[in-house]
Formats: sequence, C-alpha cells, structure tokens
Amino acid sequence: MLTPSDLLPGIPDATQPLFARRLAAYGDRTALLTDGGELSYRVLAEKVARTADRLGTRRRLVLLAGANTQDVLVTYLAALASGHPVLLVPGDNDEAVRSLTAAYDPDVVVSADRSGQLRFDERRTLSAHELHPELALLLSTSGSTGSPKLVRLSYDNLQANAESIATYLGICEDDRAATTLPMHYCYGLSVINSHLLRGAGLVLTDLSVADDRFWDLFRAARATTFAAVPYTFDLLDRIGFAERRLPHLRYVTQAGGRLAPDRVGHYAELGRRDGWDLYVMYGQTEATARMGYLPPHLAVGHPEAIGVPVPGGSFRLEAHPDWPGQDTGELVYSGPNVMLGYAEHPFDLARGRTVTELHTGDIARRTPGGLYEIVGRSSRFVKVLGLRVDPERVETLLLGHGLTALCAGRDDELVVAVAVADGGEADVAGVRRIVTGAYGLPPRAVAVHAVPELPRLPTGKPDYEAVRRLGPAPTSTPDEQPPDGTEPTDVTDLCRLYAGILDRTDVTPESSFVSLGGDSLSYVEMSLTLERALGHLPPDWHTRAIRDLRRTEPAQPAPHEGSRRRTLETSIALRAVAIVLIVGSHIHVFYVKGGAHLLLAVAGYNLARFHLTPTAERRERVRHGLRSIARIVLPSLFWIALVLPFTDDYVLANLFLLHSVLGPHDHETAVQFWFIEALTYILVAAVALLGLRSVDCAERRFPFALPMTIAALGLVTRYDLLGLGDRIHLPSAAVAFWLFALGWAAAKADTTRQRLLVTVAAVATIPGFFPGEPFRDAVVTAGFVLLVWVRTLPSRGRANTVAGVLASSSLYIYLTHWQVFPLIKGFSGWLALLASLLFGIGCATVATRVTRRLSALRARRGRVGEHRAAVS
Repeated sequence: MLTPSDLLPGIPDATQPLFARRLAAYGDRTALLTDGGELSYRVLAEKVARTADRLGTRRRLVLLAGANTQDVLVTYLAALASGHPVLLVPGDNDEAVRSLTAAYDPDVVVSADRSGQLRFDERRTLSAHELHPELALLLSTSGSTGSPKLVRLSYDNLQANAESIATYLGICEDDRAATTLPMHYCYGLSVINSHLLRGAGLVLTDLSVADDRFWDLFRAARATTFAAVPYTFDLLDRIGFAERRLPHLRYVTQAGGRLAPDRVGHYAELGRRDGWDLYVMYGQTEATARMGYLPPHLAVGHPEAIGVPVPGGSFRLEAHPDWPGQDTGELVYSGPNVMLGYAEHPFDLARGRTVTELHTGDIARRTPGGLYEIVGRSSRFVKVLGLRVDPERVETLLLGHGLTALCAGRDDELVVAVAVADGGEADVAGVRRIVTGAYGLPPRAVAVHAVPELPRLPTGKPDYEAVRRLGPAPTSTPDEQPPDGTEPTDVTDLCRLYAGILDRTDVTPESSFVSLGGDSLSYVEMSLTLERALGHLPPDWHTRAIRDLRRTEPAQPAPHEGSRRRTLETSIALRAVAIVLIVGSHIHVFYVKGGAHLLLAVAGYNLARFHLTPTAERRERVRHGLRSIARIVLPSLFWIALVLPFTDDYVLANLFLLHSVLGPHDHETAVQFWFIEALTYILVAAVALLGLRSVDCAERRFPFALPMTIAALGLVTRYDLLGLGDRIHLPSAAVAFWLFALGWAAAKADTTRQRLLVTVAAVATIPGFFPGEPFRDAVVTAGFVLLVWVRTLPSRGRANTVAGVLASSSLYIYLTHWQVFPLIKGFSGWLALLASLLFGIGCATVATRVTRRLSALRARRGRVGEHRAAVS
C-alpha cells in the first residue's frame, strides 16, 4: 500500500489535503498544458517535491504572489503539501503585495521579478507567528483585495470543496480545464484544486477569452471546460462565441456574481445546440468557493435560481424582520467547506474554528420545486460591480469631509445625495472622486446628486428609496479635466484625461483607448500625454484598461526635459515626417515624394490597431470606424466650403469629395485633395465590409490572412490586370487600396514569418508603382519596412513633442497648406513651409478646443436634464 511519502517523495507524513500530495499517483497523465508544451503528473510531483524541500519542514507563513504560471502553481502545491500556510495575493497588484506583507509579516515572500522568474525572499528560517495546525490558506474576501481582513481556510476546507465540485461537475481524468480566472481568486483556485484532485489536465494560461491565441491553445489542448464570470460572457458575445466550433467542450461554469436570467437562458440554449452544459453556481470565499449550483437541465426553465446546495452542504432560511414570508429569509449555509473564520491581525493566525455555519447576507426564497433564489440583501451592504460597499461608511467618509449625505445602492451603482444649502453649489466631481478613491469604484458607478434637502420619511428617518430614485450615474466629462499644466496622478485623473482627449463621457477604469473609440488622430496626443504623465508606456497601452497603467517614473519633468531619452512610436514618426515631405515637395523646397501613399499604409495599420481588436463587437467596430471617418470628412468639408468662394482652384465636386469620381480630371489644382478622397473611400469600404457578419467572423478567425487576401485582390487594380484603365478613369482609392490592406496586415503580423511575408509582399509590389520615380518607390518601401519591423524609435523629449504636434495636426496641415504657401513662396520657400506647418497646427488646436467646449456644454445640459427629471 502506498503512503503519502511514496506518492510525493521527500515530504513527511502529515494531514495536508490529498490533492496536493497525491500528484504522482496519476503517473504519466498530462497535468499541465501551456504554450511551451505539456507536463505530466509525475514530473509535476517531482517539481513540487523539490520546491517543498526548499521551503523546509518547519511551518512558515508563505506569501505567494499568484499568477497562472507553472512556477507559481508548483510553489502553491509545495507549500500546501509540506504544511506551510499560504497567503495568496494577486501578483499583478504591487500595492496588495506591499500592504499584506506589511500587515502580516510573512516568513517567506515569493513573487516574480521583471523577467518572470520567481524570487524567494527567505525572511526568516523559523516562523515569527503561531500558526494553527489546521490553517492552510488565507484569501482576501470578495472586493477586499489588499485589505488586512482575510478568510482563514483549512486543509479540510480545500479538500472538501474540491471533492464537492468534482462530484457535481463529474470531473474525470480526461477533462482539461482552461484557467480563465486568476488563481488568487477563490473561483479560479477552485478550478485548479478540483481538477488536480481527479487527475485531470489544466490548460495553464493567463490569456483572455477575447484573445484568439486563447482559443488556438484551447483547441490544441482539446480543452473540455472553462470558468466564466458575468463579464466573461460580455467578451464571449463580442468575439462571436456562438459561431465558434469547440468539439471537445463539455461544460461551462459561471459564478462570481449574478448573471441576468436572460443571459443564463441564452447560453443554456446555446449549450444545448452545441452539445455542452452550462453550470450556474453560487459561492463566497468564506465557503472556500462553492455553496450551490443549478443543474444544467434546469437552467432554461429556472434561469433566475442559484439551484441546490453542493454535495456535502446544506441551506436553511433564517427569518428576517425586513423580509417576512414562510419561504423567505437569510440564506445560511453549512458544510465542511465553511471557513475557520476571519483574520484581521497576525495573531488571528493562531485561532482555530470560530465559525460553524455561514450567514451569507443574501435573502433567498425556496421554490416549491426545492430550488433557491436570491431576492435581496439582509443588510445595507451592497455589491457594486462585484465590490462590497457599506453605504453607512460612505456617509461617514463624506461627513469627515464636511458633507452631509445619504447613500444607497443597487448591484450596478451607488447613489449619493449631498445636501446643499440654499444658493450653494456642490462639487459633484469632487464628491465622486472621494468615493471612487476610497472604494476603487469606476466613476460611472457612482451617481452624485446635489439636493437642497435630504429626503426623509414622515418618521424623520432617511428615505433611502427616494435616494435610489434620483437616477443613473453621471460619468466623467471633459469639463472635469485636471487644470492645465497638471499631470494625472491616479486612475480617476487618468479617466478624466481620457475623457477630455477622446471627447467621451463614459470613461471608467475598465476602459481602454481602443474600447473608447480612439483612432489615429487622437492616438498621438493620448500617447505623448500619457508618456509624460506615467514615464513609460507599454507597447500595448492602447488596449490596456486604464486601471492597469502604472507610473514608472516621477511625473514632474526633469530640468532638461528636452534632452531626456524617450521612445517614439514609428507610426507617429512616419506621420510627422510624411506631412513635412508632402508639404515641402509641393512647395519645391525639396523633392521627396511618396509621403501620401505611405500614409495610406499607416492608415490601414492604425485601423487594425485601434478598431479591429478581439474585444470589440461588430457594431462597436462599425461605430468607431464611422466616427473616424467623420473626423476626417467634417473638417475637410468645412475648409473646402470656406475657401471655395474665394478661389478658382476648386469645383463643387471637391466640396463633396467626389472629384476623383466625377472630375474634371484635367483640372490641375482640383486634384489637391485626392488623398483625402482616397482615404475616405477606402475607410468607408473597409467599415462596410467589416459590418458584414461573415467578414467580421472571418477577420476574428484569420486576422492576418484576411487583409493579405484583400491586398492580393487589390493587385488587380494596382496592375490594371483587367485593362479598365484604358476605358474608364480609376479613382486613386481603387488603385492604391492594396497599400492600405498591407498596412492592415502589418498590424496583425504577430510572428516573424508573418512579418517576413508582408514585407516581401510590399517589396515586390511597391517598386514600379510610380513609373520613372524609383526614389519615390524607395521612400514608400523603406517607410513600410520600418513600420513592420521597428515599432518604436529612440527619441528625445523635445523631438517627441514636435513629432506629436505634426502628426496630430497632419490632416489640418494637408488641408490648409494649399492656400498658405502660395502667399509666401515667392519670398522664401522655407518660410512658406514653416508657415504652412504652423497654420495647420493652429487650425488643429482651435478645432480641438471647440470640439471639447461643445462636448462639455452637452455634458452639462445632459446632467441638468437628468437632475430635473429625477427631482420631478
């Protein structure tokens, strides 16, 4: 008979949970699957044993920065198997690591360095704490990441919960679960525990379900399941999950918050169609993970239910005075997975069991069929976007700032009413900042209303229902930007910065530049402003949530800011250089042509980067694309309409951007806006194409192959293979759109092979496009190659500023320089170039300020209207 020591060599016998000690029992079965390959249970057990040896046999408190990586998982299992209590914290939250290290003084701190390698900080060989023999794991409660209040879980808790979950899900050795949730989150950890318990495989990854690489790995690993929270289903909708074919998918689990009944029904029906089950589950960290689940065959008929207790657990309803009714009361759970209790100080680690059953705080009812449904909360505690908030504490917090307020909430927002004396004004934005800063809520989830008198019941008690009726949450607006000359210092300020530059009123910490509809015109200003504020920008900053952006150096500029080393994105540099080359060549101070055609490739590159992200749904892509088109067309029409009465250079066809189609084609100066027309036509065609469901799905499945195919089709007109050029006039958009498609493909080229392929395509097709102008061909080709292979260029602070201003003003410089340089060219060509650039920059500045001022006025009027409607 095998002993635990035989199953996991080198670890002494103890009472640790079996799943962490029985790994070797599954032999050569696959335990972990990653991008780097597979790992068997036997090899995993050996790695765990070696790490356990490193931790030693004397119990110590181990703080582990969680991440979905092999090394972190091995350390977690080794600590459990060798009896060391684990304080598991989010590895991507440096503040949580620092605060919990300071609060609990762990004996060992294990975290990843910048290269991803684990660093063991052996702070002492003997524990500074008295550790209870049953203590196995410490986790933050829901919404309290970084708070000293932790849930104390025992070895029996972990084992019992893993057994229960594995039982009702029917987990077997052939199952393979993808880690769609972080392991420091109890739901994500329960997926790991329950599958290792049964010898099943883990597809270990930190990729999002919105990333095509996740699904490539999912299919290659023949994965059978993944876990989802409500937001996951929003992402699944955006990526067209219903059209994906996953032949090995057996079931999907959902927890982490209430999923709307209609969404439950929709995905349950989708599962029926495609042969997989949906498990809706209910749980809390205090119950290790799970307390209830809804059997899949009941999901369609009872989508509002949390189901029945998990195996080994039980529910009861405790009468509550505010919720009378025979079948309604506070939901109380009992079972072997109920926590030992809470810890708020290091001396709590010595305590044993202080909790025997779990009062969930949820009001539930039991249906005649025996299912449980959540119908409310037993206290004023509310969960706003998954975060626990005590409205009374919010009121106390504001009172400390000299503000009298009432606060109420629902699951999607917190409503704050602030009393304002007659004739006074409330700093609504300031109140919102206080609340969001204290609780980590996005601005859109906090509705602040200034009222002359706080609502009261006839008894004189606060009327919280009246507070709830005050209305939805106003969001950050451009007029709430930081004062000129200041830099954003926290997430709230960054949100206001995004709102101002992008002219949006719906910015939240979860927003990104791309999700807010940012485009190439706003990208330049946004990137350079953020770089000054944060010190450094990661390459993928435009797709990252605002809350994930971190300051890497002091925001205050050094004395010699202009000489500081920085980087400049190649696409911005190319736009800046191209507009100077275009204007200078038109004035004939030099002759370096090709800039406009290079900008077509850059436009395709930017379309793919900013609009064709996996998380953007089809309608969102179309909406953002149309917005980008409007930002090109509207200024163009305004300027042409302004100068048309004063010049003979243009005709009415120019005013409607139709000259390349309607002519007259022999009009020498009427072709001055060919680039604007070509770019507009191409963008309209691209947006229309991507608006088709079939094309949208094809782009998500084949993000590189689709633009390469479009580029190949573009060669028909590039080389005039059909001989149409001899019979009709081909607009520039039809002739040059293959360049746009190649730029699109360049942005989607993720591998060296793909970059080589798109480079070869460009080098093979650009030469000869301008007959007799090989240098012009070379300019376009060189710029394109640079765009593909060099994403950033070394630069300086002042150079970045100049390039940013030129690039962001390039549209206005192109539009206006035709009217500026003829006035000065006779005196000095170089002065005409400078004047053309400065005039265009001035126009861009005026247009930006006017747009933001109009947006601020609209936002103010909207808030006044909402407030009047709420009061009435």
